[in-house]
Amino acid sequence: MRTVLVAPVLALLLTPALASPVATGAPTAHVSASAPAPRAAAVSGTRVLAISVDGLNPRAITRLGRDAAPTFYRLLDEGASTFNARTQYEQTRTLPNHASMLTGRRIKARRGGHGVTWNGDRKGSTVQKAAGRPVESIFTTVRTAGGSSALFAGSSTFSLFRRSWRGGIDRFVVDPRAPRLITAVQTDLTTAERDFTFLHVALPDLVGHADGFMSPEYVDAVARTDRLLGRLLETIESTPALSKDMLVLLTADHGGIGATHTDRTRLENVRVPFFAWGRGIERADLYDLNPSFTDPGTRRPGYATAQPIRNGMLADLAAGLMGLPSVPGSTQDADQALRVTAAGVPG
Repeated sequence: MRTVLVAPVLALLLTPALASPVATGAPTAHVSASAPAPRAAAVSGTRVLAISVDGLNPRAITRLGRDAAPTFYRLLDEGASTFNARTQYEQTRTLPNHASMLTGRRIKARRGGHGVTWNGDRKGSTVQKAAGRPVESIFTTVRTAGGSSALFAGSSTFSLFRRSWRGGIDRFVVDPRAPRLITAVQTDLTTAERDFTFLHVALPDLVGHADGFMSPEYVDAVARTDRLLGRLLETIESTPALSKDMLVLLTADHGGIGATHTDRTRLENVRVPFFAWGRGIERADLYDLNPSFTDPGTRRPGYATAQPIRNGMLADLAAGLMGLPSVPGSTQDADQALRVTAAGVPG
C-alpha cells in the first residue's frame, strides 16, 4: 500500500484529500491507495456506495423541504426509506456508531460488540484491541470475496479503521473539506472498479458543534450537504456502468439538538434516517417492507426487545446486496433479513 503525506498538519481535522503539492502551512493531504483488487465471481456485480452524514437530524431535512433539499427528497421519492431508524443503544457518538456500521456489531465488547467507546484519534488503537478479539468488517468481507473497497472520511479519527483493516481497504482518503472529498469520491467511482465505497460527510456535525444542532447555520450545512450529494447522484446517473450496477445506502451516526448529541436518552440524538436508492429499488417505507422490524415511534429500544432498523445494519445489508454473506461476528441483521425491495433483491 502506498501512502502519501503532503505538508505539515494544521490541526487534525483540516486534512484535504488530494495528494498534490500545497503551500507551506496548508492543511495536509492524506491519501493511501493500492491497485484495485481483481473482481471475483463471488461478488455479484452490484456495487454499493454507503454514505454516512455525520450528525444528520432528519428534522433538518423536513425543515428544508423539497426545494432546499432536493437530493434527500429524491432519495425519499425514488427509494426505500425511513426517517425513524436508530443509532446504537449504548452511545450516540461518531466513532462508536461508525464502528457498528462497518462491523454490524453493537458497541459493548463484553456483549460481543466492537469495543470502540471513544471518539478521539488514539494513535495505535485498533478495533481488535478494543474488542479484545478478532473483529472483521464489511471491508474484509469484500476483500475475502476478491473485491475492492475504499473509505473516504471527513475526520482523521477514521484512521482507526484503516489500521484495523489495512488489508481490506484499497484506498483511504481523509478530508473534512466536503466539496474536495466529494470530488475525490466522484473521481474514484468513475476510474476504479470498486465493489464497496464508504463515504463519511462531516459537515453537518462540524457546524452543529460550532453553532448548535438545528440552528440556522446547521440547517444550512445540511442544505449544502444535499447539494454535494446531488453531485454524486448525477455522477452515478451519467456513468452507464454506475447507473446499471450501483446502489446507494445512506444513514447517520447520530442526530443532534442544541449544543451536542451525546445524551442517548433524547430522541433527537438517537433518531436517524436510513435510505436505499438505485436501480430496481422503488419508493417504499422501510418498515412497511420489513414487518420483522418494529417502528420504534418515539422510543429508544434496547437489544432485548423488538428491533428497529439501526444504522449498524448497514454492513450486512451492503454485503447482501453485493451477493456476499454477512460480516463474520455481526449481530445486527446477521441473517440479512433487511429488505430494500418487496422482492428482497433489486433487479
